[in-house]
Amino acid sequence: MSLTTVRRAGLAAAVAALALVVSACGSESGDKAGDGAATAQADKTASASPAAAPAKALSAAELEKAALAQADVKSGKVFTKVPLQDDIAQAKVKTDKAECAALGRLQAGTYEAQPAASVKRSWLGDLKKPAAGASPEEALVAGIDRTKVIVTLATYADGGAAKAFAALKAASTACAGGFAYTVGSDTTKFSKVTVTDAPQGADEALALTLMMDADGTQAPWKSVVVRKGATIASFPSVNMATAATGKEYAFPAELVQAQLAKLG
Repeated sequence: MSLTTVRRAGLAAAVAALALVVSACGSESGDKAGDGAATAQADKTASASPAAAPAKALSAAELEKAALAQADVKSGKVFTKVPLQDDIAQAKVKTDKAECAALGRLQAGTYEAQPAASVKRSWLGDLKKPAAGASPEEALVAGIDRTKVIVTLATYADGGAAKAFAALKAASTACAGGFAYTVGSDTTKFSKVTVTDAPQGADEALALTLMMDADGTQAPWKSVVVRKGATIASFPSVNMATAATGKEYAFPAELVQAQLAKLG
């Protein structure tokens, strides 16, 4: 099932394809004023200390080893080979607003900036059975109530990960009022971008809910982006039933924690 368009037919919603796909923190410190030689020595020591070197980018082999595998998750199915229709090249993603380019790339399931190496996985939630006595309409919705996630790992040299993450964070603020992105002939529109509670355990983390607008019908898409050292992991998601009904869904947080654990 492609993640590039959403087609609807009333509440039944023929979900032919679904498009997905998600500030660098600093601190300042100063020496307290002292007297005599102690102060002079403290100033000398501080000025001699080099700035912390940026984390080292992983090799392609290391990144592949760090990518999610089926054994890392408790539910759903991990696909190590992402279908071509979901493996969208960065250059093919266009946005209607330049400041939203990073978000467009996130939702399309590709990386930001130019990483030293990258790898993708996809995850599909378990199939759910309709409740006993469900109507045909309810049974149809239950049958497509599955969340799909494109997981992209990208590792960067020379501090590039922090810069890429900062671009995503800036875009989430600049594009709060909505934007649209296009891949080929398919355009996906969002009316609102909201920053939500980010997961713990990363050097930096960002969680977003983007309100997709399809023919006036609103449906939430949820994305998470985390940075661990020189590597960024992004998790844009969409729920197939949500695309039909507009109702909320739970983001599969276990994927983020499993990925962070493998990144160390």
